[in-house]
Amino acid sequence: MDRSDYQTDVLIVGSGAGALVAALVAKEAGLETLVIEKTDLVGGSSAMSGGGLWIPNNPVSREAGVEDSFEMAWRYLEEVVPAAGPAASPDRRRAFLEYGPQMVEFLRRLGFRWHAAIGYPDYYPERPGGSKRGRAIEGSIFDGRQLGPWLKRLRPFPGAPPIPIHTNEVASFLVSLRTVRGFLMAMRVFGRFFQRALGKVPMGLGASLVGQLLWLCLQRNIPIWLESSLEELVVDHGRVAGAVVRREGRTLRVAARRGVLLAAGGFEHHGEMRERYLPKPTSTDWAVGASGNTGDAIRAAQALGAAVALMDKAWGGPVVILPQGQVSFLVGERSLPFSIIVDSKGERFMNESASYVDCWRWQYERHRQTPAIPAWLIMESRHRRYYPFGLLPPGITPQSATSSQFLVRAQTLRELAMRIGIDPDGLERTVVRFNRMAQQGKDEDFHRGESAYDRFYSDPRVKPNPNLGPLERPPFYATAIYPGELGTLGGLLTDEWGQVLHENGEPIPGLYATGNTSASVFGGTYPGPGSTLGPACTFAYIAMQHIVQNMQLVERV
Repeated sequence: MDRSDYQTDVLIVGSGAGALVAALVAKEAGLETLVIEKTDLVGGSSAMSGGGLWIPNNPVSREAGVEDSFEMAWRYLEEVVPAAGPAASPDRRRAFLEYGPQMVEFLRRLGFRWHAAIGYPDYYPERPGGSKRGRAIEGSIFDGRQLGPWLKRLRPFPGAPPIPIHTNEVASFLVSLRTVRGFLMAMRVFGRFFQRALGKVPMGLGASLVGQLLWLCLQRNIPIWLESSLEELVVDHGRVAGAVVRREGRTLRVAARRGVLLAAGGFEHHGEMRERYLPKPTSTDWAVGASGNTGDAIRAAQALGAAVALMDKAWGGPVVILPQGQVSFLVGERSLPFSIIVDSKGERFMNESASYVDCWRWQYERHRQTPAIPAWLIMESRHRRYYPFGLLPPGITPQSATSSQFLVRAQTLRELAMRIGIDPDGLERTVVRFNRMAQQGKDEDFHRGESAYDRFYSDPRVKPNPNLGPLERPPFYATAIYPGELGTLGGLLTDEWGQVLHENGEPIPGLYATGNTSASVFGGTYPGPGSTLGPACTFAYIAMQHIVQNMQLVERV
């Protein structure tokens, strides 16, 4: 680049987990690194997430007693990942499985503290190669005080303080009023909250993941520019050599001697891209990912002729719109007993306890036959009495927490159906059939509760099937369900080294991508908890390894 305002070896666009891992790898290799983030907060969707990484055969889980191997994981991915073109190629899957454990060990050597999410199963654990004990890992509880003034720059979970809990503890926490184990888990989590009285800021989930990575970056004086957006990529002699960045009202040319990594999330908050690529209907109102995920990096690479893939897919799932207008992603709430999801005819059309990505797909498939957007989560009184719902504790449903689409209440199912505008006869027929199946303990229609994944979010006191509970006792509640997204999963097509590919199939020199900026190695399937962050961090690690290896090769020549 002939003229530049700032020079570095590696420019990283985005500040989520993948971006920060890449920054650490490059820095440890002796490369100057710059991270730019378009918003005023660090962490992107990673910081707002459960913070888990699905990494088969990783050392942390193996040390905790999980039996796993490359061969087991390969067979599992062969079973569950569909044919999805080059994004999910055997070479990319092999790279993910080989380098994932290395990435985990690399971070541990730097001081990252891992926690094995034992008991949180793969999403299809009964398939060959699947694991019922789970392959997910996450950050241990982290004291946010270590971030100093940067603590205020860590993107928070919407509407709640940092939650000091691990993902494999959440299921027990949800049934804290029902089981001794759940009660003890709740006491443990509340005990962590009380550490705030001692001046600590305990963090779990995505806050721990990004918090620890940010802390490691700050220790190494890696520069992070906030409110600095990517305007365009710069090409010099056929190679991506930097970018034009808008920062503090100024346009700067940043030279990147070794390469640029795009790790800026997907496009779930870009209305035009949603309309162009995603299934219909679609709305930015249903997006749960970070607000800065507007596809800037994808479009910048497309301007250079970069190929894209899987653009019609998303890491989706059932979401609800809270009375205050916020969107909330449902996982455990829809899986617990005494509830069903129905369409406008009042009929069930899915296994409510299944993977959220499957539920997202099923809702769109149903809507093509019968209006099912919104669908409705129907609950009876025991669901509200026993379990939390979003941020509402069990048994507490104030009028201020209800709306025409959230926790609508009625004394009969027919009255409830009339209030929400669905077929009352259909709902009554559905509930009669469902209640019979709940009493027998077998969902003859959708097999709810048969998989170990279904039973992860369940109530063991409900017999004979912990995911099924009859809808008998008023009041009854209904909440509108929309097909929202944690993030889009289609993006730039990359090879096994994370290099962005041109439409002609050749790598674009100097340009790399990871996370939701790139097309998923899983082709739209979600193999287990952390299937977004696991590949994001792994391919960030791989991309930096490729840069380092090329640098060493050039130096030898």
